[in-house]
Amino acid sequence: MAVIFRSPYPDVPVPAVPLYRFVLGKAAELGAKPALIDGPTGRTLTYAQLAAGVDRVAAGLAARGFRQGDVLGLFAPNSPDFALAFHGTLAAGGVVTTVNSLATTQDAEYQLKNAGARFLVTVAPFLDRALPAAEHAGVEQLFVLGEASAATPFAALLETATAAPLVTIDPALDLAVLPYSSGTTGFPKGVMLTHRNLVANLVQTAPVFHITEQDRIVAVLPFFHIYGMQVVLNLSLWHGATLVTLPKFELEPFLGLLQQYRITRAFVVPPLVLALAKHPAVDGYDLSSLRSMFSGAAPLDAALETACTRRLGCGLTQGYGLTEASPVTHATSDEPGKAKPGTIGTLLPNTECRIVDPVSGTDLGPCEDGEILVRGPQVMRGYLNNREATAATLDPAGWLHTGDIGRVDADGYFTIVDRLKELIKYKGFQVPPAELEALLRTHPAVADAAVVPLQDAECGEVPKAFVVLKGDVSPSDLMAYVAERVAPYKKLRAVEMIDAIPRSPSGKILRRLLKQREPILRSP
Repeated sequence: MAVIFRSPYPDVPVPAVPLYRFVLGKAAELGAKPALIDGPTGRTLTYAQLAAGVDRVAAGLAARGFRQGDVLGLFAPNSPDFALAFHGTLAAGGVVTTVNSLATTQDAEYQLKNAGARFLVTVAPFLDRALPAAEHAGVEQLFVLGEASAATPFAALLETATAAPLVTIDPALDLAVLPYSSGTTGFPKGVMLTHRNLVANLVQTAPVFHITEQDRIVAVLPFFHIYGMQVVLNLSLWHGATLVTLPKFELEPFLGLLQQYRITRAFVVPPLVLALAKHPAVDGYDLSSLRSMFSGAAPLDAALETACTRRLGCGLTQGYGLTEASPVTHATSDEPGKAKPGTIGTLLPNTECRIVDPVSGTDLGPCEDGEILVRGPQVMRGYLNNREATAATLDPAGWLHTGDIGRVDADGYFTIVDRLKELIKYKGFQVPPAELEALLRTHPAVADAAVVPLQDAECGEVPKAFVVLKGDVSPSDLMAYVAERVAPYKKLRAVEMIDAIPRSPSGKILRRLLKQREPILRSP
């Protein structure tokens, strides 16, 4: 019999409205209030300008043949224009697929082709990758934020004189975004998230994130990632807060923005928490305005959470989610006294959870470790054009198999203790071992390879390869070989030669045996 854990919060109603209309619901009344500020330049987009710009982008896309259900790729770092492109596409009835800023040409091409993207919006510094990727993927029109001779200026969309055609969106059925996730294993897959999935997850966070119009929130987490897209960009705009964007993370510029704009709230990841807790540069900045931080994307241990809280003198809580759940399923309330360091908090409203034995599938009770399964209105429709992967992750009863091992205590607080799935989490980015293994095996001197996570104090995990040789090659040469062919976050950080890769009778790599060879921590 199923043992179902439920949220301590009452269910909340989910409005049946498109995401862009829901997120920009306050735009008219907020008017001249800054919605987004470009941190490096100070360029500001007010709520009135954002709402008007979204309408014009929608009109511009439609005038160029973009139709309801079409897919637009968004390959750009954080900026106010990202919000215009994102919500303008949705207002045109389209679907946005966000591409990782660190993606290689091959990565971008695969995603754009798999998603069926007709248009692509990028920035001039990414054109060396975006142009060939778009060409090979069959993208019809390429727009660039800023100026570049090889693409149409994004500004041209904003100059469209005609009104956008009216589109009728069914929030429960129509897709809004197609972020790419490796799921529990393997190569990236398009996660089909509807308008309702995303709107639901925003209203579900209301009891835990008490954001107000007075909040100034730093947007350093990338908008292309579901965490930055939903929990930073959309959640902040829905509440009428002001977002200060940073195109990439560098510690001192980040600290400078916190001080300059008197940031009140920050959404972060464990490597950033580590820097805030330990780095000497932090002492050189006035961070007294910061009153609340939230960490996600990877587990944060209790000692580090406590150290950061004590140093900065502000609240720090954490939560849990995954792209397939839009993304949040668990979180700790930012109210004083609610934090329980080391835990991911309680279930959000409208969210159910089971903990099952990963071998037998038997349901487990409190304080027992098992795979976390979740169910709720935020759970994806499935993976794009991939029934097999969908069936392996989402069962007929609607339970999403997360691939993470966790437990729940008597108070309803959950803790992630291990990962059943094989993905390596490098600073919150997903690195599929199978991808690196396949690449290593293309080297003429490699007979076999296996990749496992190596624990790292700064990055969470880094990829390490165990390699069986059939020719002469050094570890450094193999690391360079991989580095030339993958995004920077996927690079191997260590290579060890081995006589044979341990495998099960069915041929599955026994990564557990390889992990047992490793020290607990790579760096202090």
